[in-house]
Amino acid sequence: MENLNKRVEEALDNIRPYLRADGGDVSLVDITTDKVVKLELLGACKSCAMNMMTMKAGIEESIMREVPEITGIEAINIDITI
Repeated sequence: MENLNKRVEEALDNIRPYLRADGGDVSLVDITTDKVVKLELLGACKSCAMNMMTMKAGIEESIMREVPEITGIEAINIDITI
């Protein structure tokens, strides 16, 4: 599981510069036993009207491309599940 965490963090590192450029960030909270990634959007990303698009087109795409065994991605502090 530690290797999985590292790979997800590396995938997030690919998208973080774009999030930070707009005053936001993302934090890995957990990866469940059924390989669902739980994330927390931080800063501007937490309250941005485009956070659903950021999750779907940016964060999810980056994680799923780098770590295909992940089965789902959830943001724990916004009302969407991907």
